[in-house]
Amino acid sequence: MAYLEQLGIVSAPLVGHSMGGTVSLSVAIQHPERAQKVVIIGSPVVGSSLAVALKFAGRPWVAKPLFTFFPVFRAAMRLASPFICRNPRFPEMMDRDLSKTTVESFLTSIASLRYTDLRPDMEKIRVPVMGMFGDRDNIVSPKQWKVLKDCRPTARIERYPTAGHFIMMDEPKIFMPVLKDFLDQPVAQPYG
Repeated sequence: MAYLEQLGIVSAPLVGHSMGGTVSLSVAIQHPERAQKVVIIGSPVVGSSLAVALKFAGRPWVAKPLFTFFPVFRAAMRLASPFICRNPRFPEMMDRDLSKTTVESFLTSIASLRYTDLRPDMEKIRVPVMGMFGDRDNIVSPKQWKVLKDCRPTARIERYPTAGHFIMMDEPKIFMPVLKDFLDQPVAQPYG
């Protein structure tokens, strides 16, 4: 919220990928006046939907050795990159992002996400919601679209059969028009 306040933004459409989508839903729940609409992309509504490897990597006894032997971890991630995203630029992007991550920030973010369950509060959202999910997502269960739809029957659901966790990189030509269409739709009044 401090970021929006610093920029002088009263409310805005919120678009978040992965954990960012979970954060966007949380803002719409806790600060409904700040969200005009919400788009989640490959995001968990329930943190237990994270891949098992990620849940383990978010435990101190696993994360600390990973970060102690960080060059090995980064090399392993480069090898795993084609299984996460088809875009050839992804390994460099992942490597750049990992190089800016600390073990503390990684542990804090994964630990908080792992225990998140937004289902009980989803009825508090009063703005349009769209969920975009890649059927080949191996980071967050692609079945989170069902959870979103169960909690928010009015939510627009977009599924991408050939995309993984990074839909915007796997299928940019079909992803971008759908996102733009949703964001361009006027919202008269918040609804439930």
